[in-house]
Amino acid sequence: MALPSGPTAPSSTAEAVLFELVDDYDRAYESAAEQLSLTAAQACVLGRLHERRGMGSLAEELGCDASNITQLVSRLEAVGLVTREPDPSDRRARLVKRTRRGHAVNRRFEEAFAFGRTAVSRLTDAEQQQLTFLLKKALG
Repeated sequence: MALPSGPTAPSSTAEAVLFELVDDYDRAYESAAEQLSLTAAQACVLGRLHERRGMGSLAEELGCDASNITQLVSRLEAVGLVTREPDPSDRRARLVKRTRRGHAVNRRFEEAFAFGRTAVSRLTDAEQQQLTFLLKKALG
């Protein structure tokens, strides 16, 4: 279960709707992961393995401790979705890559996680452009 992303008393309607969007996104992400017997964190790691990657770069990108990545990768490896191999440029380091099965599961996850596609499909092209502009502005 995702924790609410915002304060219980948002300062504006816009802030409240933004927090609702984030919460709905999180729930949809978790639901898509659960359909494939993954945790949201495992789906997140699997989705970032477009190519062979170092464990350290995964931890840095996700803003988490390397030991968390090690645990997540170990669980994904145990179910045959990723493999680890020595880094040819640094034998002490390990590189992670998706297996064939990992690619298939990730594709199924991307199909199951339709939150963004569904939300955007409700908007006209002009509304999508306006939303894009406003979100970029809000993000600075």
